[in-house]
Amino acid sequence: MKKLFALIAVTGMLMFGASTTLIAQDETVESVDTTMVETDTIEAEAPVTAPVEAVEQEVTLHKQLKTKFIEGGPEFMGIVLLVLILGLALAIERIIYLNLATTNTEKLLAKVEEAMKNGGVEAAKEVCRNTRGPVASIFYQGLDRSEEGIDVVEKSVVTYGSVQMGQLESGLTWIALFIAIAPMFGFMGTVIGMIAAFDAIEVAGDISPSLVAGGIKIALITTVFGLIVAIILQVFYNYLVSKIDKLVNTMEDASISLIDILMKYNTKK
Repeated sequence: MKKLFALIAVTGMLMFGASTTLIAQDETVESVDTTMVETDTIEAEAPVTAPVEAVEQEVTLHKQLKTKFIEGGPEFMGIVLLVLILGLALAIERIIYLNLATTNTEKLLAKVEEAMKNGGVEAAKEVCRNTRGPVASIFYQGLDRSEEGIDVVEKSVVTYGSVQMGQLESGLTWIALFIAIAPMFGFMGTVIGMIAAFDAIEVAGDISPSLVAGGIKIALITTVFGLIVAIILQVFYNYLVSKIDKLVNTMEDASISLIDILMKYNTKK
């Protein structure tokens, strides 16, 4: 339930930011249109002496991306944006979860060994209960079955380690799905845009260069943004996979060390 609330909160923040950006862009476009009308009126009265280079420098990459986004149309561009928001929400939630799951295993092993030496298994279990993360949970499961023998402890550690690994990988399949469908929606928008361009040519009865170029440009914008979304989510996905692999290796090494500690302090083999 906590994961669901965190995911909803992150998604809401991202969607709010996206809607704010679009509203600001609409206001910017309206102000630009008004300014253009006023400028045209002034140009009719006096020549413009402002250098063209200064105007070009004011157009930043961020503004260009927003302009191209609006030119692509709300149908498929909105879907691509939604895919980006959901993918980022899942990625951010996984990053937070994995960072919270990271434990200083050397320090934990030292505490468990000290507790085993002074207070036995129950003291070591108390240390694991007061420590968050999958490593501490695996330690607790192993210590809880220490009286049944080392073989049972090993099986318990392996089984519960698989459960913890599944929890670490939760949500990655959805991110992989968003990586796959973002370019697909972009390609679909491109194909539909090309069909619309050819329909316009058929209605006009003539192949106008401006008509063809404009239609193709708008159609290709969806593909570009779909690929951009896929690249962004792929970077997050690879980071999460590497983070999970590191945690799994840490869990395996720590589990071996736990078995050694139990064999050292537990008399029942």
